[in-house]
Amino acid sequence: MADPMKIRAQMAGDKATVRVLMSHEMETGQRKDASGALIPAWFIQSVTAKHNGKVVMEAQWGPAISKNPYLQFAVKGAKAGDKIAVSWVDNKGDSRTDEATVS
Repeated sequence: MADPMKIRAQMAGDKATVRVLMSHEMETGQRKDASGALIPAWFIQSVTAKHNGKVVMEAQWGPAISKNPYLQFAVKGAKAGDKIAVSWVDNKGDSRTDEATVS
């Protein structure tokens, strides 16, 4: 399983700003290793964010996203103490879910 995501959710007016740093290699499938063989594609395909269990953001990604991707989004109607959970699934079937509390 991948390293934990770093998630920060902070109130900013009437919404929470959520910042996520994901740990993932994000290989495109076009690079070659030292022996000249192609490195297989390995990238995050879908990202989902939930606010207190309700989906508030979904994204479909591909191989063009950078290594260790950073994502930022806003959630209207959030309050201090609410839970924000972020999940991803990659093209090999690996997945990760981490949660933060809005501060």
